[in-house]
Amino acid sequence: MPITLDKKLPAVDILRSENIFVMDDVRATHQDIRPMNVLILNLMPTKVATETQLLRLLANTPLQINVDFLYMASHESKNTAAEHLESFYKTFEDIKDNYYDGLIVTGAPVEKMDFEEVDYWEELTQVFEWSKRHVFSTLHLCWGAQAGSVPPLRDSKKVELCDKLSGIYDQAVVRPDSLLMRGFDDRFLAPHSRYTDIPLKEVLEKSNLQVIAQGNEVGLSIIASPDMREVYSFGHLEYDRDTLAKEYHRDVKAGLDPDVPKNYFDGDDANTEPRIRWNLAATTFFSNWINYAVYQETPYRLEELEKDISFYGYL
Repeated sequence: MPITLDKKLPAVDILRSENIFVMDDVRATHQDIRPMNVLILNLMPTKVATETQLLRLLANTPLQINVDFLYMASHESKNTAAEHLESFYKTFEDIKDNYYDGLIVTGAPVEKMDFEEVDYWEELTQVFEWSKRHVFSTLHLCWGAQAGSVPPLRDSKKVELCDKLSGIYDQAVVRPDSLLMRGFDDRFLAPHSRYTDIPLKEVLEKSNLQVIAQGNEVGLSIIASPDMREVYSFGHLEYDRDTLAKEYHRDVKAGLDPDVPKNYFDGDDANTEPRIRWNLAATTFFSNWINYAVYQETPYRLEELEKDISFYGYL
């Protein structure tokens, strides 16, 4: 089954050109099934690129998925046309009475700032609180994983790294019994692009979250609650082949003198096309999340989420 999208969304034509099955909303209304409803809170400045990356991965499942996009109304987007947001995105006010099987919270290029300094922080925390009664499973990515972590961790001081962690890094599967790791080898590669970190010690001491994967250079890679209602990925498995390259050349142009992303360009030559070596891990991880954390556990009537927020009792 496909993902169901507004047929005017730019990502639709891109995905169809890659032979990825998408269904427009007109056709989907004629199918008498209960689709999965997923909300994507897109905090990235390059919204169209991020939409395409995530939709490509969600489409690699046998499920029909309805997707809504959410943006922060308290933030003025400088990189995405207002017409695009008005056409394809909703505000929190629009969706606050809805229920979703899954929520994906993307990263954002604001990690050097304290959380409270981010101009949409109050609205974002409102979404996190709302999700406890309106979303079955939430997948947080990169900065979204730091911002969306349980309050004892979020209140901890983030550790700023000496240099930006940028490149393709090796990670080890710590819990091979986790359904999120089904189909994974013992080790896998994933892109990372961040300046800050949450220490392992903080996770172990201040939460009951389980470490699913980690690496010597990246530290925490994937952590999750035992019931997978909350999943945190500190890397960027969703990245395209050239995303890190675009970030690198952007930083060069801005005069930031960045290091070449590690293990990315052949011979560290930034003029070469990078090789993609994380696609299988990305596809497997997102498929596992939507299948095992969402589809097989979510209630048929999503309104039942209001009655049971037992996972959050320890917060």
